[in-house]
Amino acid sequence: MKKTFAAFVAVATIAGALAATPASAQRGVGVGIAAGLLGGAIIGGAIASSRPAYAAPAPVYVDDYPACRLVRERFWDGYGWRVRRVEVCD
Repeated sequence: MKKTFAAFVAVATIAGALAATPASAQRGVGVGIAAGLLGGAIIGGAIASSRPAYAAPAPVYVDDYPACRLVRERFWDGYGWRVRRVEVCD
């Protein structure tokens, strides 16, 4: 929604600048385009800096360690020693 509004404001600024400047061969349309781009940049910058784009989530505190954990365990499978992960609960 915010990006759509910013794009609409930029297009409206450019269109207004083009309509407000007289179309004469001496000045050309470049002044109108430059004024529109400048106005759109100012308004777009003001909208973009109004609020932070990212707010960090609130920290979560854990009282103690989880009751279960995974532990590596060596075992003999008949052919050789292997390692597997086993869940150990306290």
